[in-house]
Amino acid sequence: MSLSQTMTTLALPTFEDVKAAAERIKGQAHRTPVLTSRTVNEEFDAEVFFKCENLQRMGAFKFRGAFNALSKFTPEQRNAGVVAFSSGNHAQAIALSARLLDIPATIIMPHDAPAVKVAATRDYGGNVVIYDRYKEDREQIGRDLAQKHGFTLIPPYDHPDVISGQGTAAMELFEEVGDLDAFFVPLGGGGLLAGSALSARALSPSCKLYGVEPEAGNDGQQSFRAGSIVHIQTPKTIADGAQTQHLGNYTFPVIRRDVDDIVTASDAELIECMRFAASRMKLVMEPTGCLGFAAARQMKPQLKGKRVGVLVSGGNVDIERFCSLLAG
Repeated sequence: MSLSQTMTTLALPTFEDVKAAAERIKGQAHRTPVLTSRTVNEEFDAEVFFKCENLQRMGAFKFRGAFNALSKFTPEQRNAGVVAFSSGNHAQAIALSARLLDIPATIIMPHDAPAVKVAATRDYGGNVVIYDRYKEDREQIGRDLAQKHGFTLIPPYDHPDVISGQGTAAMELFEEVGDLDAFFVPLGGGGLLAGSALSARALSPSCKLYGVEPEAGNDGQQSFRAGSIVHIQTPKTIADGAQTQHLGNYTFPVIRRDVDDIVTASDAELIECMRFAASRMKLVMEPTGCLGFAAARQMKPQLKGKRVGVLVSGGNVDIERFCSLLAG
């Protein structure tokens, strides 16, 4: 199916959906702070604004989309329960949202997911099912469980309500700081980037919007260049939140239409950004959460004198892992 056919066939979310999601999650999701760093501004010779979703409830932006999606369940769906698959942040978001809404939750997680994310998912009440991300298909496992038990499947990114919820983070940023010249957003499956694109085009139309992937997993960049969704093997990168194999049928059309470019960052660059954030900004950022900052650093010459937004997507990282990465 061509891009134009996909956009015609699917009911893609709009900025109106983002605004509706903001009302739905109000009082549940944190309105996270926007922080600045004098050192970063001097390094860039620009104004840089960090939207700190690492300080969101459960430690990542994912709570926004999960709560928005689950809050729209019918009574029948709530009684039957929800199933989701995730390497960690969507897992925690669904488990926490389900607990708040009194919905049974089953979460499919990879065997090598960060221990802190698995533990938190269980603590929130999620029933965790473990699989091998390099040998098994999490999407098929999710479909099978949904069919067998009557669960509603809420994927981590390819769902209109998830995308709309994620877009509220960027909406808050633009509401707080106004127009931006450039905005850098981490990219895995595209829920955050697609949602951010809806908000950016509505609130700061001339802003250059960049999706940022790990260097080892640039399926989004390949898809963006090719004009169709490209599938890859599970990438090996420390950015576990972006170890996706392809963009979604809902996320890709929005990204293709509204995003200016997709760039990449290396694991080494992510570690350096984690080190800087911890030592100079006193913030814990997980590797995936540093993608936007790393790409902005690459593009410093182009950003001189500009107003720049960086979305920090999360801060869920094992302390031992965090320390070993910074010490390496």
